[in-house]
Amino acid sequence: MTRQGFKGNKASLPSKPCLVCGLTMTWRKSWAKNWESVRYCSEACRKRRASAAAATGGGS
Repeated sequence: MTRQGFKGNKASLPSKPCLVCGLTMTWRKSWAKNWESVRYCSEACRKRRASAAAATGGGS
């Protein structure tokens, strides 16, 4: 039995920048249900954003 992978053009997948580091994030199947709410490229960026907001006394 063979594993079925992505057979389309990966260049056509949606992408957006990470709010913390600016790295371009490309759509992943695991993000399909919540792509609109994905903001950070990694757990490290998510934590860095939270600590920066706490240090400045606010957050959005």
